[in-house]
Amino acid sequence: MKILMMLLFSISVLSVSAQVRVSKNIAYTDAMNDSRRQLNIYHQDLSKSVTSIDGRDQADVLIFIHGGSWSSGKKETYWWLGRNLAKKGVVTVIINYGLAPEQQYKQMAADCAAAVKWVSANIAKYGGNPDRIFLMGHSAGAHLAELINADPQYLKAVGFHGDIKGVVLNDAFGLDMGEYMSHAEQDDNYYNFLRTFSNDPATWILGSPLHYIENVKNPHLIFYGDRTYPAIQIQSKRMANLLKTNDVPVTLREIKRKKHVGMISQMVFSRNQLYGEIIDFLKNNG
Repeated sequence: MKILMMLLFSISVLSVSAQVRVSKNIAYTDAMNDSRRQLNIYHQDLSKSVTSIDGRDQADVLIFIHGGSWSSGKKETYWWLGRNLAKKGVVTVIINYGLAPEQQYKQMAADCAAAVKWVSANIAKYGGNPDRIFLMGHSAGAHLAELINADPQYLKAVGFHGDIKGVVLNDAFGLDMGEYMSHAEQDDNYYNFLRTFSNDPATWILGSPLHYIENVKNPHLIFYGDRTYPAIQIQSKRMANLLKTNDVPVTLREIKRKKHVGMISQMVFSRNQLYGEIIDFLKNNG
């Protein structure tokens, strides 16, 4: 079975690679040699006609922020996500950002906001529409995506004056860090998170996207696994309910038989069901 799965994956990769180009290690700040402030762009071959998901000359743009407990992870890991989405007509940007312990959440969010500003100014050169930028993140990356979406200070600070057309949250961790840190078992993960959010309960609240829910007006697509961490399930449902209460368009989807890591690793395969839902979300919103 494992051999068959690897064969199918290899065939999928070869098919996607033939139609997609990648521009790597682009600095999105003035720090040209800082690998933590770089991004990769996956797009269709611009020497041929670019076909977006709805026929526009410029394609929708999805910025993906990786997870890793705010202390690990890198953009290169998710090359398959970029290629799979680009094949489907989405210009996909996968970013790095500063990590703990060198950085805390505010600097991480500032990095992500700087990447958004860079994409807005430059993505047209890669076939993307700067007026149709969406955010997506997994785990801690989903927290950062929602934080810069909900707390206006970050995008304002970098001079981004556009709109985020929508947000895709994949098994988002930390939507309410105040709640989590106040009740979580004080294990290795807890002490790891202190490096990102400090030991100050007031900071935990300020770093919680749900603290700014009244600011959120754009459509959301929220996935969570039915076998993921209870905190993710609880907070994803709460966010969806609060958005509905505020008349914000939101779709909440529980994915069967998936744990936390499996919620993103399943997307290695280009025919995974989440792609269809994401493409529909982009097409129908913004």
